Amino acid sequence: MEKLDLQEAAHFVNTNIVRFHQSKLKSLERINLRILLRKKNPYLFRAKNITVAGDLIKGILEAFLSSSEEKLFGDFLEELSIFVASKTCDGRKSAVTGIDMEFEEESIYYLVSVKSGPNWGNSAQHKKQENDFDTAVRVLKQSRSRLNVQPVLGICYGKSKPKFVKNYQRVVGQSFWHLISGNRDLYTDIIVPLGHKAKKHNESFTKEKSKVINSFTAQFLTDFCIDGEIDWERLVRFNSGNM
Repeated sequence: MEKLDLQEAAHFVNTNIVRFHQSKLKSLERINLRILLRKKNPYLFRAKNITVAGDLIKGILEAFLSSSEEKLFGDFLEELSIFVASKTCDGRKSAVTGIDMEFEEESIYYLVSVKSGPNWGNSAQHKKQENDFDTAVRVLKQSRSRLNVQPVLGICYGKSKPKFVKNYQRVVGQSFWHLISGNRDLYTDIIVPLGHKAKKHNESFTKEKSKVINSFTAQFLTDFCIDGEIDWERLVRFNSGNM
C-alpha cells in the first residue's frame, strides 16, 4: 500500500467541500413553502405547542435541511474515501450495483459499500445490501474463480470494532480509514481541512436561510393564520386532506 500524501488529500478536501456548501444553497433555492409543509408532520409541531409562525417555519426548514445535509455530506465522504483508496491501493469507483469502490490489497479483493454513519437504512435496505454483496461476489468469481473476495461495509464515523455481519465485514470510523489508507491517524488528519473556509461558507448559508425563513413566514401568516394565530385545522387539511 502506498503512503498517502496528506497535503494532496487536504487539497482534495478543500476543493471538493465547496460543492457540498453549494449544494446546501441549491437545496434552499429549490424548496418552496407548500412543498415543505407537505413533507413534515403537523401533529408533531402542534404537540410541541408551537404558537409563533416564525418558530414553526424555522423548525420545519431545519428538519428538512438536516436530512438533506446528511445525504449531501455522505456523498462527499464517499468521494473522499474513493480518492484516498485511489492513491494508496489503486482503488477505483465501482460500477456494480450497491458497491461504491473496489481495490485489491495483499491478495484480497475488496468490494466496499460506503456509508457516512452507523445509523443508516432500515431492515429492507440492510437486506438489499447483503443481496448486492452476494451478487457482486458471484459475478466477480465467474471470471476469477480463485480470487479471495471480501465485501466490506465501510462506515466513515462511529466507534465500533470491525466485525463480520452475515456475508460482509463491517468496518467503522478509524478502522475504515485505516483499511483504505494504512494510516491509523487519517481519521483525525482529515478533520483539519474540512474546516477550511467553513466559517465563510456557513455565514453565506445562514444569510440565505434567514431570507427563506422570513419569506416563508410572511407567506405562512397570510395562508395559514387568522388574526396572527396559527390555524392548525387549515394546516392539517392542507397537509393531509385527500377525500
